[in-house]
Amino acid sequence: MTIRVTKVTDPSDLREFCELPLRLHPPGLYVPVPERRIRSWYAGSGPHRRYGPVDLYLARDEHGRTVGRTCLHRNSALEARVGRSVQLFGLTEFADRRTDRQGALDEPGKELLDLAEQAGAVSGCDLVLGPVELLPDQSPGVLTSGFDRRGFSGGGWSPAHYRAAYERHGFTRRWPGRTWICEGLTELGRLTPEKSFPFDERRLLRERLTVHCGRGRSVRRLLPTLHGILNASAERQEQRTEISAEDFAERARELRQVLDDRLLLWLERSGVPVAFVLAVPDASPYLVEHGGRIGPAGALRLRAGRARRRREAVLVAMGTLPEWQGRGYQTLLSRELYRNLVAAGYGVLRGSRVPLGDAAAESAYRGMGGRPLHGTAFYQRRLRV
Repeated sequence: MTIRVTKVTDPSDLREFCELPLRLHPPGLYVPVPERRIRSWYAGSGPHRRYGPVDLYLARDEHGRTVGRTCLHRNSALEARVGRSVQLFGLTEFADRRTDRQGALDEPGKELLDLAEQAGAVSGCDLVLGPVELLPDQSPGVLTSGFDRRGFSGGGWSPAHYRAAYERHGFTRRWPGRTWICEGLTELGRLTPEKSFPFDERRLLRERLTVHCGRGRSVRRLLPTLHGILNASAERQEQRTEISAEDFAERARELRQVLDDRLLLWLERSGVPVAFVLAVPDASPYLVEHGGRIGPAGALRLRAGRARRRREAVLVAMGTLPEWQGRGYQTLLSRELYRNLVAAGYGVLRGSRVPLGDAAAESAYRGMGGRPLHGTAFYQRRLRV
């Protein structure tokens, strides 16, 4: 069989690109990327445009059926972080390989990976890396375990044949990690927040520490400060790149659609913010129900339905200024987040990918009785030594 890969060039192709994973994957497991986000990448209208175009591609079989998709792009900020020129690929979805009656092999995943490798070679890149949305810190990569457990907003999901395809075609794992889940938070008999996250109360007065919750318009005024803390806290993590003010504002606009003020907490020391943690209600059921489409009317319905979704939440970001790390400030914030989750009736907290071995980030989930949900990894193939 013959797989043909072509660039997305018109609205019909773009619609096919957005709808493909909804046909490939079970709705009880897969959570789509918001369609508006993909359309902005296609149009070149988002904060990413400073780094160059995002090109979308479709793979079709000999009968014209869409069997795969991917995007190709570059990012100079990531390249500076890893010290290599990198061809990125992402939003990569494909049908499993199959053999026809004559024994011919139909393998759309290989064609898409070959496309990424060829583009990287033409551009003189050192390696090919993915799958990402646009950057590794925006997506979980590929699932390496936990295939029977559903994904979530920001957590992603992929079937087992993806992992097999990457490894079969010479890609190796990079930046392994895990997503997390904490269940039964509101059940009686659990450890109390005070026992799960011990913190000496005398330090609050001695170090002039104050924990604050998000409150309406105050959140907007706080965003530049949170932006600075997030970037500073990621300085030592290779897979995290600095987030521009424009990109951070775009992400914040998306999060405000589902924000619960009680789940945004920041810590001030002598009146200066030094750490924060942010969780939001899990919008996965809405994204699945509407196929990832959230227009202006959908955003209003999403906000109106927050009360009905206050059973499950997702921890999306945390950070501490480097000079204050290692002092237990995230322990204090995790304790207060745990309290607020329980008080608001959230029974489940999921957590986006945590790099393997990052004990500090894992401690927030372990303290709430959490466990790993999915194993994840990105995949790379070197083009030059």
